[in-house]
Amino acid sequence: MRVHIGGDHAAYELQRDLVNWLTEQGHEVVDHGPTSYDPLDDYPVFVLRAAQGVAADPDSLGIVLGGSGNGEQMAANKVEGIRAALAYNPELAQLAREHNDARIVSLGARMHSLQEGRAIVDAFLSTPFSGEDRHQRRIDMVSAYEADGALPPLP
Repeated sequence: MRVHIGGDHAAYELQRDLVNWLTEQGHEVVDHGPTSYDPLDDYPVFVLRAAQGVAADPDSLGIVLGGSGNGEQMAANKVEGIRAALAYNPELAQLAREHNDARIVSLGARMHSLQEGRAIVDAFLSTPFSGEDRHQRRIDMVSAYEADGALPPLP
């Protein structure tokens, strides 16, 4: 699987570990940076590029990383067509794929060990979208709102 990844200085060590580990697992990793440590870098520079990469590459998934993962998730979700989910354990990563068809997982490197980060990413990448009608219906409602601002009808 092709995996786009981008982060910032706060997640530099985890990002480097994931790039190497994912490559060893046989994934094609597209590293949007940073590729060197800079304590003053800004996550949008790298995260938005990773999210654009996923949006332009329908068969790929993505990982964005920062200190908490919050800002990175918010930035990735600004890219049209992207659903990014902050996951702080493997179960949330699995549910993000299975129920929400998230294409990007966001991790907070200050919140996880390297092993925990790997476990979250593994759960995300190995879980397919369920395709269940109820989940697709909800995704479609959000997509329609994004397209024209129309709220779903009340029950």
